[in-house]
Amino acid sequence: MTLKLIQNRTLHLDGRIHPDFGAVEATLRNQLGSHPGGAAVCVYHRGECVVDLWGGYKDDEGTLWTQDTMAPSFSTTKGVAATLLHIHADRGLIDYDARVADYWPEFGQAGKEEITVRQVLSHQSGLYHIRQMVDHVDRLLDWKYMIRAIEQTTPVHPPGTRTGYHGLTFGFLVGEIIQRVTGKKFSQLVQKEIAKPLKLDGLFIGTPEHQIARAAKLIFPASIKRMAQTSLGSKLEVGASRLSQLLQRLGVDSDLSSIFDALAPRGVSDFDFGSPESLRAAIPAANGLFTARSLAKMYALLANGGEFEGVRLLSEKSLARATTLQKPTGKLSVIPFDMRWRLGYHGVATTRGFPRQAFGHFGFGGSGAWADPAQELSVALIVNSGMGSPFGDLRTASIGGAALACVKARSRSAGLLREPMSLATI
Repeated sequence: MTLKLIQNRTLHLDGRIHPDFGAVEATLRNQLGSHPGGAAVCVYHRGECVVDLWGGYKDDEGTLWTQDTMAPSFSTTKGVAATLLHIHADRGLIDYDARVADYWPEFGQAGKEEITVRQVLSHQSGLYHIRQMVDHVDRLLDWKYMIRAIEQTTPVHPPGTRTGYHGLTFGFLVGEIIQRVTGKKFSQLVQKEIAKPLKLDGLFIGTPEHQIARAAKLIFPASIKRMAQTSLGSKLEVGASRLSQLLQRLGVDSDLSSIFDALAPRGVSDFDFGSPESLRAAIPAANGLFTARSLAKMYALLANGGEFEGVRLLSEKSLARATTLQKPTGKLSVIPFDMRWRLGYHGVATTRGFPRQAFGHFGFGGSGAWADPAQELSVALIVNSGMGSPFGDLRTASIGGAALACVKARSRSAGLLREPMSLATI
């Protein structure tokens, strides 16, 4: 392994890569050289792990990112939670068009009586407004409190009339439905139904104490830290509300202030999603602790019709239902553009375009994982240094674009050779 000096520090990069996927290595190398912290990338193509790379640093003290390092991955977690629900739907325990209250009777109050599972999964239930539901972000650590708060709340708009990204409530909604039909804890089901059957080396939502030492520390830029220490958040909220009103007067249907309702419960600027206390709790919309290998292998199964290496978690018919593009409402809150929602997964953007059949979930700070059945491809990136929302951070899009370019070049090559994996030449 040859180490290269970049910006007066050694660029650490290790792992394995198929020769056809050198562009993914080059992209990751560039990202590690231009961002603090570390990252890991894994890619499966046609059932083969063709990229398994990791590098950089797991904290701001220079501790090397190792093969077994996991990273808190924010909303990338939603794709895992959705997959767990689909496994139980495949067994006939959950009907997408049934009322949530059929499984969770206490949910059926305050205008939520007719909300369906499909509306929850496609972010159309009108229950994203966590800032109005709880008095402090620390409530996220208390599952029972969050469930009671959701039970008592009224939808912020009539269910099914508007799509609003359920940034923090999605996981509790999905997770409680699963818990009601199984009688088991969500975090335990992630292990039993996904991690253990696929022999994954790191996939937790509610992490056991003995695994937390593997977690990379979240590193945020100084500008983000300064923003959190000021009153800028409240100023932005007022500004967003005024801009939303102006756009509405101009005939543009927008609701920018809903961003704060969905993503900024009180105290969020001081909340550490990467602390041991936070990682031990299950927040299925936001605090998954993953390796890139585990995410990529789970999505490889989804790219392969629900079966991988002799393990079937979903039937092809159920997977097709779960990944069918949902009918848009035409009205948007929180995220002001169409995310091409499936049931719990969104469409995929890369620097090489928008693969039509691809689905997955990206997360705050730059992580993401997705599958493309048309290409028999899955891609995953985890990071511990974030610059903001996935829409302002192009690392996942760049890694995905590099992977797509390699797949297309591979497909064009005559006489495709299944070459053995080799140590990456750095």
